[in-house]
Amino acid sequence: MTSAVPAAPQRPVVAVLGAGIMGAAMARSLLRAGLEVRAWNRTQAKAAPLAADGATVTDTAAEAVRGAHVVLTALTDTTAVAAALTAASDGLHRGQVLLQTSTVGPDGAVELAQRAADLGLIHLDAPVVGTRQPAEQGALTVLLSGPEAARPVVEPVLDAIGQRTVWAGEEPGAASRLKLVVNAWVVNMVGGVAECLNLAEGLGVDPRTFLGLVKGGPLDSGYLQAKSAAVLDGDLTPSFALSTALKDTRLILDAAAQAGVRLDLAAASAARFERAEAAGHGEEDMIATYFAGRAPGRDGD
Repeated sequence: MTSAVPAAPQRPVVAVLGAGIMGAAMARSLLRAGLEVRAWNRTQAKAAPLAADGATVTDTAAEAVRGAHVVLTALTDTTAVAAALTAASDGLHRGQVLLQTSTVGPDGAVELAQRAADLGLIHLDAPVVGTRQPAEQGALTVLLSGPEAARPVVEPVLDAIGQRTVWAGEEPGAASRLKLVVNAWVVNMVGGVAECLNLAEGLGVDPRTFLGLVKGGPLDSGYLQAKSAAVLDGDLTPSFALSTALKDTRLILDAAAQAGVRLDLAAASAARFERAEAAGHGEEDMIATYFAGRAPGRDGD
């Protein structure tokens, strides 16, 4: 049975479980908005820098969530979120709102909703659209589904981390289904950018000539220019890590198979990500899929 939704506090205390690229950025956005933040990460060294921004960095997940109004999870996958909730269980209390921002897919969202219910938590499926820079700027788009009565509790949190919230309904996993559609577009775009750069290189065409040709026209996009620049400048600092993109692409393909939909481009993107990851590019930005299209012996590693 779902727990009753508590009255909305004016300034909720937020426990952030997960201090990777997205979790740390969202924690800083919450702090800038004047909210009290407790941060925990399984590897504490990742969370430690948040102390300088004003967060309370805790040794355990249970310490982080104890007394918090909102528990925000920003972790890799369903397994990691479930493990964090288990680690936090001694500090959780009935009626807390779980704002689950990780991309876990529809099945994962339903599984975590049930896990939350078992712990007496109110689950909101809240995957976010955006990478490092919008997360650092508090400019994410939050996709939200779950009990609408819980929205007032998390409104200050949503306002701090995002510029827009898209309500997808109350059904568990509704927001996660929408997120997979968004991510299908993203992985196909990044694969298209990588393949254009690969072809230009293979044909002896200066890729900057191609980029200049389309710049400002209907074929141009900020994504094309930014991801191409990352490759050409050799700066593959992850805004969204390739290994995470591979995980999300597998979620897309699993959901598509269950729905009876064939996604040839997504399957090709997954194959490219797998080759790039095997070549050692998993922790780089996902545009490192570029290396999956280079001729053998030309990777440069």
